[in-house]
Amino acid sequence: MESEMLQSPLLGLGEEDEADLTDWNLPLAFMKKRHCEKIEGSKSLAQSWRMKDRMKTVSVALVLCLNVGVDPPDVVKTTPCARLECWIDPLSMGPQKALETIGANLQKQYENWQPRARYKQSLDPTVDEVKKLCTSLRRNAKEERVLFHYNGHGVPRPTVNGEVWVFNKNYTQYIPLSIYDLQTWMGSPSIFVYDCSNAGLIVKSFKQFALQREQELEVAAINPNHPLAQMPLPPSMKNCIQLAACEATELLPMIPDLPADLFTSCLTTPIKIALRWFCMQKCVSLVPGVTLDLIEKIPGRLNDRRTPLGELNWIFTAITDTIAWNVLPRDLFQKLFRQDLLVASLFRNFLLAERIMRSYNCTPVSSPRLPPTYMHAMWQGWARPAPVLLAPQHSPFFAEQLTAFQVWLTMGVENRNPPEQLPIVLQVLLSQVHRLRALDLLGRFLDLGPWAVSLALSVGIFPYVLKLLQSSARELRPLLVFIWAKILAVDSELVVALSHLVVQYESNFCTVALQFIEEEKNYALPSPATTEGGSLTPVRDSPCTPRLRSVSSYGNIRAVATARSLNKSLQNLSLTEESGGAVAFSPGNLSTSSSASSTLGSPENEEHILSFETIDKMRRASSYSSLNSLIGVSFNSVYTQIWRVLLHLAADPYPEVSDVAMKVLNSIAYKATVNARPQRVLDTSSLTQSAPASPTNKGVHIHQAGGSPPASSTSSSSLTNDVAKQPVSRDLPSGRPGTTGPAGAQYTPHSHQFPRTRKMFDKGPEQTADDADDAAGHKSFISATVQTGFCDWSARYFAQPVMKIPEEHDLESQIRKEREWRFLRNSRVRRQAQQVIQKGITRLDDQIFLNRNPGVPSVVKFHPFTPCIAVADKDSICFWDWEKGEKLDYFHNGNPRYTRVTAMEYLNGQDCSLLLTATDDGAIRVWKNFADLEKNPEMVTAWQGLSDMLPTTRGAGMVVDWEQETGLLMSSGDVRIVRIWDTDREMKVQDIPTGADSCVTSLSCDSHRSLIVAGLGDGSIRVYDRRMALSECRVMTYREHTAWVVKASLQKRPDGHIVSVSVNGDVRIFDPRMPESVNVLQIVKGLTALDIHPQADLIACGSVNQFTAIYNSSGELINNIKYYDGFMGQRVGAISCLAFHPHWPHLAVGSNDYYISVYSVEKRVR
Repeated sequence: MESEMLQSPLLGLGEEDEADLTDWNLPLAFMKKRHCEKIEGSKSLAQSWRMKDRMKTVSVALVLCLNVGVDPPDVVKTTPCARLECWIDPLSMGPQKALETIGANLQKQYENWQPRARYKQSLDPTVDEVKKLCTSLRRNAKEERVLFHYNGHGVPRPTVNGEVWVFNKNYTQYIPLSIYDLQTWMGSPSIFVYDCSNAGLIVKSFKQFALQREQELEVAAINPNHPLAQMPLPPSMKNCIQLAACEATELLPMIPDLPADLFTSCLTTPIKIALRWFCMQKCVSLVPGVTLDLIEKIPGRLNDRRTPLGELNWIFTAITDTIAWNVLPRDLFQKLFRQDLLVASLFRNFLLAERIMRSYNCTPVSSPRLPPTYMHAMWQGWARPAPVLLAPQHSPFFAEQLTAFQVWLTMGVENRNPPEQLPIVLQVLLSQVHRLRALDLLGRFLDLGPWAVSLALSVGIFPYVLKLLQSSARELRPLLVFIWAKILAVDSELVVALSHLVVQYESNFCTVALQFIEEEKNYALPSPATTEGGSLTPVRDSPCTPRLRSVSSYGNIRAVATARSLNKSLQNLSLTEESGGAVAFSPGNLSTSSSASSTLGSPENEEHILSFETIDKMRRASSYSSLNSLIGVSFNSVYTQIWRVLLHLAADPYPEVSDVAMKVLNSIAYKATVNARPQRVLDTSSLTQSAPASPTNKGVHIHQAGGSPPASSTSSSSLTNDVAKQPVSRDLPSGRPGTTGPAGAQYTPHSHQFPRTRKMFDKGPEQTADDADDAAGHKSFISATVQTGFCDWSARYFAQPVMKIPEEHDLESQIRKEREWRFLRNSRVRRQAQQVIQKGITRLDDQIFLNRNPGVPSVVKFHPFTPCIAVADKDSICFWDWEKGEKLDYFHNGNPRYTRVTAMEYLNGQDCSLLLTATDDGAIRVWKNFADLEKNPEMVTAWQGLSDMLPTTRGAGMVVDWEQETGLLMSSGDVRIVRIWDTDREMKVQDIPTGADSCVTSLSCDSHRSLIVAGLGDGSIRVYDRRMALSECRVMTYREHTAWVVKASLQKRPDGHIVSVSVNGDVRIFDPRMPESVNVLQIVKGLTALDIHPQADLIACGSVNQFTAIYNSSGELINNIKYYDGFMGQRVGAISCLAFHPHWPHLAVGSNDYYISVYSVEKRVR
């Protein structure tokens, strides 16, 4: 219906100035996320960041074929030419010493990146030596990675047949070494580094041989008789990585200012070669004083970030990580840069090799192949810190990158590419100088949503923030808590990684969590100190949000447990989500047309262990000490308290709450029933019949307490809602669907089949097939485990942006525009209705709507601003458009069949309307999406508004009054109190004793004066000031009526009077400051219904004599309504209910003949 209104023509521009500002300031009830969303967790994103096959390079083979002093025949070197090998000039010493020195230096360079690996050198080797080396390393490495480094500067170039060269024993010949054989010896996983000319040929041959191996493996797997299947299977080379110095047709650069092993230098000494190459560029002239000699003297260590050399390496790592993360696919980045520390270092350095060697027309090759990165913009960041760090000062690199990241967060739009500085932010977490700012920016980034958390995890944030949890810096804790909340909300499995940090605090962990719950300002729970004698606040008086009602119950139980100093095992007997008791529930889509009765069963199904009537009687019986004798345990024990809680939850008006509580109760009842049955004797000679254990009698007594006989020993059934529920229907439901459980056979616990005299380790009787089938049939009883989405939904809050401005506060948002439209509409309705009233009302008998309601109307309520009227019959609600004469909606209210709807209120009528219904059993239900053509009605929440109300056809039922300004709901009826609910905090805030022995028939309140006026069945009018103490809050009592008060209304203005009418027709007007009435009027007697218009001086009353009379405030009759308009002029039936519109001079009348009609002033006046 609202969607139709939103497409109405725009209001005049002049009306915008007249919009009532109070609408903007009024609070909204039950409109928070927990009321509007379906209670379920976020859809889990595929987390590709967690490496399941993390590896480690444990062995390194260094194969150097240099043949110092002898150049290979197929390479013509320039003069001068590059000579340095591992920064050693081989001609500066003897050949053998040079070879050994170069090998030792290469090992040291690798040890900087992986100091714990096992290194083996093979200097100018033969084929056999290489084979022996590789097979030995593979055997020791087992399933871990092995690195093979090949330097072929002293041998011919690789061949197109897939061969590299080594030597014979006498160094008189070059001997080819097949890559196929090398693959066999090295196995997988392995990484190969080739530093020689035409190295790309080796990569191609390697791939061809690897493909050949895969084909051989496939043939052997398909055909076991194939000759290949009889041979040893070749190892698969899928997990092998290759790094080659150049393409297949390229030679290594020979520039004399560069080392001969430029590729190896880039991979193992990146900072040194990068600075050297930087000094060779033309731009170095802009930085005076930077020379090659200065580069050689940079102080510090690579792994010490506090030193210049360490800071340079830190910046280099950040830049190369950032380039790789921005360019590579996520899965490839994880494999190469996060799986293996040595592999990650080599690939970071490989990016540098590509940048340097491409400047000399040489293209390094990798397998898997990487996208080009040598021109990435982040390399410009390396050109600036290098010369700055040559001076004694810190680089501004990280501060500048954090500023760039902050700009991205501040100035970006919704749909944008990820920030390229994210890996740098990760590196900055290592710096104490920038850590606080980095955590702040990281938290703001993670707040953007689950996608941002996934990106951060893919970069590798997890080990960093895990390590920071151990930091003693207090200023980091709030940021770390926020960041971890975001991470755990997206990937809850990470909680395992935190477990070792909290093991030592296990005893305090739950206490802290419970303290957090108890101190939550909106949902205060009783503390152990205030719990006397183990008493519990009943669940029926607890918060009206179903999910929080059970949390409150758990807090009460814990209070009792603490007060009685129960042992730890008993304290763990908590109604948590895992144990299946008091759990949190979603006010999601209502999937049944009869909530309470269908969830709790019906008398027609006698096979149910517990029926609704049983539960209800047990719930009432549990309030008295007689329960002590019924269940055989102390009335004040924690077991009794938990049982009472479960009974109340099982009778809860919210279907999902009662469903799950019933599953738990049925499980308990089933086990008690099993113990109560006669034991099956398998062998009379070996088995001794014995009396049942003590739980047997308790189980029987529980059934007797419920007023229904115990379940049959041959059949039992579950009362859980496993039966498919009927959806909410827009037509009248044909009764409530009963639930029929499966019949079960007799069941005897396996332990009862053992003889009493058996030895300790005797084998017990075999479980028969019947027993197995029987156990399976009762699986639903045995397992009381219930699952809810509350924790997942709560975690979803942290997964969504919390720093973002809410959409309703955005002046240009769709939600904001819709609210503006509604408030302008409200202003127009108020103004036009006031104009009609000011003209004067001489008659109110123009019938503007007449239709037959599906049920006899019992309560009628106008929507304050839309042409919609709600009509309640005994247990259903019908919505009519009184302007168009159309039925908009009709659905079942969900109350049990022996109860009736006695009151209705529109909540948030000025904005997004909800309908509150109250029934004479004390239950309150709140509905949304009514009268909506696109959505089905949904129950937002439901709770037990009043306790111990006994439904009766002659009582007042439940009466309510709603204060939109304060969000308070006043409720009373066939009880001796006026209960006030705070819908914002969702809890009971006050119980005001009425001080009378009669029921309350009418309630009216005024938020400005904090007054509550109650009309009672004994004829008294009582005024309460809710600001005062309970013993003093009744400030006035009027006893001038002698009969049932039909209506008592408090005019909502500073000097407003009280207008009350009794069933005898005497109207009395009171000034709350005066002890007696200030005016007395007499209208028609025998009233059945009455209402007083809040704006106009009108009183409408319905009589048992089948007519409606309208009076003014002076007691003068304006007109009577006896007949319906139309050709036949049918007589109006006995009036069952009537109500005025809050603004328009419209009167809705419901009668026992099912008709609902609306009357207004004359058409010319309207």
